[in-house]
Amino acid sequence: RPRALPEEIMKGQTVIADTRKRVLFLCIGNACRSQMAEAFARTYGADVLIAASAGLAPAIRIATDTLKAMAEKNIDLRDQFPKSLRHLGRSEFDLVVNLSGSSVPEDLASRTKVLEWEVDDPVFMKYDQHCEIRDEIEKLVMSLILDLRQQAAPSRLRGQGSGHLDV
Repeated sequence: RPRALPEEIMKGQTVIADTRKRVLFLCIGNACRSQMAEAFARTYGADVLIAASAGLAPAIRIATDTLKAMAEKNIDLRDQFPKSLRHLGRSEFDLVVNLSGSSVPEDLASRTKVLEWEVDDPVFMKYDQHCEIRDEIEKLVMSLILDLRQQAAPSRLRGQGSGHLDV
């Protein structure tokens, strides 16, 4: 049986472009900071962004304290795993949020906007410090989401008019 070509499947249907920004959160091991940022972005900002994360030198697994700290926020990371940039293949991003404290690889930095966030790596910190870092990342992600929502919102300004109201 012949397979339908994409244009045959889509005939008569309206296609709406996805205007969400593709955002990559990058850190060293993809075991703490970038995993938390990706999870907050997916949870709070799915209307304006598509989140991914990776590490420059991926760890073997997500840090236990990261899993626990995010569970306190009702975000389950048990199905996530550390990924490398290579794991993302040829994915393109509109923005790279660099939490690594290191330089973003030139091939990536040359083709996308890079936002630098200075956030300590909690991987070897005590649990309460880990939670402080989690909360800092949550605030940064929420600020990014609000900025993206503001950029995506249609202008609410109307014609200038005279400023005179007829009563």
